[in-house]
Amino acid sequence: MSVLSESLSMLLFVGGALLLLAEALAPGAHFFVLGVALLTAGLVGLVSPIGGIVGVVLLAVAVLVATGVTLWGYRKVDIYGGEGSAQTSDSSSLRGQFGRVTERVTEADGEVKLNDGGFNPHYRARSTGGVIETGTEVMVVDPGGGNVVTVEPVAGGDQIDRELAKKGQQETEADRELDPDVESDAA
Repeated sequence: MSVLSESLSMLLFVGGALLLLAEALAPGAHFFVLGVALLTAGLVGLVSPIGGIVGVVLLAVAVLVATGVTLWGYRKVDIYGGEGSAQTSDSSSLRGQFGRVTERVTEADGEVKLNDGGFNPHYRARSTGGVIETGTEVMVVDPGGGNVVTVEPVAGGDQIDRELAKKGQQETEADRELDPDVESDAA
């Protein structure tokens, strides 16, 4: 029976190493957690003197514990998103976002790529008035809902001016939510 646990340990170790190699070749957190768990369980089994059914149970427990710890650590570190900052939580979070026109934007059609637009930063767009040519920097003035946003060209300025404009947009939205009868300068 000890042969069973030793060969199973070796199988887990090699399987985990192959999954980590696959993760290195195609990153995206597809194989990381399971690869670390299998590799760890394989190491536990190889260094453990326990064999037979108890050894197999030990390997199963090692896989479960290593999976839980690795998953917890992976989520805590959050390599691929910084606490979800690379993802948009809803359409209203797009208001004030900056991007570039990738396909000429008119009042009816076009496309933009937002700087912080989430997993897929490409959105169908329409302008507030007139035509916005490809390559022009724009700001989202109305996220609309879904994947169509209303944009207007950025009138220039530097990063500080953009952040101030974005903060002003957010404050205006907050004021409208508190008292919908209040007219703002931006409207």
